[in-house]
Amino acid sequence: MNLRQGVFLDLATVDNGDLRLGALDRCLPGWAFHAFTPPETLGERLAGVDVVVTNKAVLDRDALRAAGSLRLVVVCATGVNVVDLNAARELGIAVCNIRDYCSASVAQHVLTLMLNLVTGQPFYGQRARDGAWREAGTFSLHDRPIRELPDLSLGIIGYGALGRATGALARKMGMNLLIGERRGRSPRPDRLSFRHLVENADVVSVHCPLTAETRNMFDRDVMRAMKPTALLINTARGGIVNEQDLADALRAGDIAGAGIDVFTQEPPPADHPLLADDIPNLLITPHNAWGSVTARQEAIDQVTAVIRSFDRGVPVNRVA
Repeated sequence: MNLRQGVFLDLATVDNGDLRLGALDRCLPGWAFHAFTPPETLGERLAGVDVVVTNKAVLDRDALRAAGSLRLVVVCATGVNVVDLNAARELGIAVCNIRDYCSASVAQHVLTLMLNLVTGQPFYGQRARDGAWREAGTFSLHDRPIRELPDLSLGIIGYGALGRATGALARKMGMNLLIGERRGRSPRPDRLSFRHLVENADVVSVHCPLTAETRNMFDRDVMRAMKPTALLINTARGGIVNEQDLADALRAGDIAGAGIDVFTQEPPPADHPLLADDIPNLLITPHNAWGSVTARQEAIDQVTAVIRSFDRGVPVNRVA
């Protein structure tokens, strides 16, 4: 197809200067790489390009219409909600994504959050530093319950590549798996009902996309239905877990703890309900479950492969 000019709108969301970009650079005759793209500069950066790569920079109908020579959008992620797919179809612009590039990274992150919560390591670490251990006067401090993974069931909502990778790792740690349907769906033969899963799992890990169906899937009513000893892990998308309800549930002891990697607004504002300093048993990470060096390099390599395949006339991972 003779693609010539490309632009990467927000390379800094993927690369910290630690990735190999040579193959990507060579896959087109010309490139413009931008760390980030403010909305006011989007139009000029799309002018005259055949290929645009974006991770989080939004390409709405107006932007796509104004990019007169654009033929291919590659989303450097699996979720494609940053692109107006209907507009792309109408304008004859192909949209492709990348897939299954960070499963191992996400799975180990889920297990890390889970292990920290079930062993209480961050909390015991603080007690060792703040003098509580000295005041106890015993050689060992274990007055907060420490649980073992083989005694626990992991419930997974969203059993695609990420959910399966998490489940496989949890099985290796001796956990029992419960695979559930999304809220409001009738269970398939190989799935438990959503209600059964949340009532019986010791840990619930979320791995489904954010859609109208899944928004606020975990609200206060659901958290009250969970075991008071249960943990909730969300490495999927902010908005699937109602953030205010989670803060309230943790304060009330409706669930025993939570690990949250994703927020409705990223980064969250300083007054976000989950950033309050009085919420017990909450671990927060800055949407980096996916971000191992290996996973980020795989993302860049897949973007390169998608562009090359499209240029040969055999598109892969096309979503529009």
